[in-house]
Amino acid sequence: MSKSYGLQKAVDDISFHVKPGEIVGFLGPNGAGKTTTMKMITHYLEMDGGDILIGGNSIRKVNMRKHIGYLPENNPLYEDMPVIDYLAFCAGLHGVPKTEIPGRIREMVRLCGLNVEKHKKIGELSKGYRQRVGLAQAMIHHPAVLVLDEPTTGLDPNQIVEIRELIRKLGREKTVILSTHILPEVEATCDRILIINNGKIVADGTAQDLRKQASGRQIIKARIQGGSVQDIFEKLAALPGVASVDLVNADESRFEIESHQGATSNEAVFHACVQNKWVLTELIPIETKLEDIFRDVTLN
Repeated sequence: MSKSYGLQKAVDDISFHVKPGEIVGFLGPNGAGKTTTMKMITHYLEMDGGDILIGGNSIRKVNMRKHIGYLPENNPLYEDMPVIDYLAFCAGLHGVPKTEIPGRIREMVRLCGLNVEKHKKIGELSKGYRQRVGLAQAMIHHPAVLVLDEPTTGLDPNQIVEIRELIRKLGREKTVILSTHILPEVEATCDRILIINNGKIVADGTAQDLRKQASGRQIIKARIQGGSVQDIFEKLAALPGVASVDLVNADESRFEIESHQGATSNEAVFHACVQNKWVLTELIPIETKLEDIFRDVTLN
């Protein structure tokens, strides 16, 4: 897909594939092309070039809107309408047969936990329940693909957990593309991560895959007692495979040990403690944070 606004290329010939039953986190800094991409997938924007296939069918040749559910970031709702009436209205817009609409509404009310609030006007609902209504309208026509743009924006921690659980449940049977700026949410919810920057895909893989690609060197934290800090520091630095040692806290005898590229130091540190009769009270590998990976691939 490609899309330009004047001389600015918002989306620069990107390609990716999302499998059925997969939840993909779509990340990127503001202005990276994230929302533009999602709007092209949902037919809201016309592509300048390229194609989008859903189940092997091109959206250029076949109207695929009925196969896509979309929850925009601002979640536009008719606040004067009761929840049930609004869902019936959305079902009609999506072409759900009249005879099937009541059953679809009951299913969405059950799935999205709206039973207690279903007769209230949307304007009377909390932010969390409005997001549930937004998800319900996105799924009322039983689409194969769900595109969710910032679905937990403005929710409290309890509501975020509830919406995460709902998205995970939906992801078992649908293709889900989820955009968010909340990186822990991506790890908690998504099977795979795509990162876009300056209109190009700059990272694609699981959180574990991206960590392996980004880190390169193993870093471990160790707390070692039973000897002088200076002696421990010097002997750790001399171990094979160790690139550097930092004394993090002298009073608590805590060290940060970085290995050479492709090497690990866990066993060497452990054996050094045994040989020198030191007491090893902590040995913790430090994972590269998703925030650090995001910054590495988007700051240029």
